[in-house]
Amino acid sequence: MTRTSDIIVIGAGIIGAATAYFATRAGLSVTVVERDLPAGGTSSRCEGNILVSDKELGPELELTRYSLGLWRGELAEHGHLWEFEGKGGIIVASQETSLASLERFSASQREYGITAERLDPSQLRAYEPHITDRALGAAYYPEDSQVQPVLAASHLLRLARENGAELVVRSPVVELLRQGERVVGVRTPSADFHAAHVVNATGTWAGRIGELAGVAVPVLPRRGFVMVTERLPPMVHHKVYAAEYVDNVGSSDAGLQASPVVEGTPAGTILIGSSRERVGFDDTVSPEALRTIARNAVALFPFLRDTRILRHYHGFRPYCPDHLPVIGPDPRAPGLWHAAGHEGAGIGLAAGTGKLLAQAMSGADPDLALHPFRPERFDAAPAEDPLPAAADGLGAAGDEHLEGSSRS
Repeated sequence: MTRTSDIIVIGAGIIGAATAYFATRAGLSVTVVERDLPAGGTSSRCEGNILVSDKELGPELELTRYSLGLWRGELAEHGHLWEFEGKGGIIVASQETSLASLERFSASQREYGITAERLDPSQLRAYEPHITDRALGAAYYPEDSQVQPVLAASHLLRLARENGAELVVRSPVVELLRQGERVVGVRTPSADFHAAHVVNATGTWAGRIGELAGVAVPVLPRRGFVMVTERLPPMVHHKVYAAEYVDNVGSSDAGLQASPVVEGTPAGTILIGSSRERVGFDDTVSPEALRTIARNAVALFPFLRDTRILRHYHGFRPYCPDHLPVIGPDPRAPGLWHAAGHEGAGIGLAAGTGKLLAQAMSGADPDLALHPFRPERFDAAPAEDPLPAAADGLGAAGDEHLEGSSRS
């Protein structure tokens, strides 16, 4: 059996869901092929961040601002469905050196037009009364926002289906169909699917889809943990993290990196992160990572020392060596497009990624240039790591960040 549409999206995580949604809004017919169930990969194991505060000047920050504008604008009518919160973010410095670095970082962002307010210790405690007494200052980013990522992925996919998209679940992609050099569809165990455009939105497994096309896409997994506390009265009012977090986001170190990230949820639980380490697809629970996360969180909010942890979860961020996602058409395999490698920013960048791809695939000029994210940019550089061994099947629920229903 063969089915035909304008676009095939491989992967039903939030990147795939957003791409399907905006493509159907552009009048394109879409089939989403998912190896398991929607939002079952990294989208279900993250915090749902939409952050400008941790982005250095450059293409990712431009994409972040564009995407945030969509979450707050075109998608705003649906915000209640995915618990959109414009809660704001606060970066805290507890050492003179980190305070100076934070000021340089936020000053460069302010020159770019980002709102970043300096907070002295008294102003910081007015925003967050339970913050550590060691805090010397902070920067407040009112644009930082949050969504519940599983709800966001699920509802974007539902809205796409209401616009005519077809969802095919439990159908791993086993082959890319070709006509000459051009990719014209995918093969699953149950059916073939043909389309003018095939989008690889498989998150940490994007490299494996690339291998099926004979192209290198160096998206690698970066494991991270999050802990969830018991329900409490409102104690943490923003997304609060230490200045070291920004350095960890931009680092390529393979070893364990951890810096405190703490935030409350509408349900009263508190999410505590974060950690990063490159261990392939090793799904083992790391007591060392959890201990480090807990210790760092208590240093930022001392009251957490006496707070019970209800559970923890972990997942894999899709990581590219240059910390930029891979977005756009692949000239090495015409007909194949990529939307992966967003690492810890995928939830926030999903809206922008999806709309830009939909514009390009419909023949329009994208609102932002996709050139900085071009898939072939790595061809001249040596591979940083070999791709990890594959799990069963391809077409994984792709996407970035780390959470599940931890906001409930």
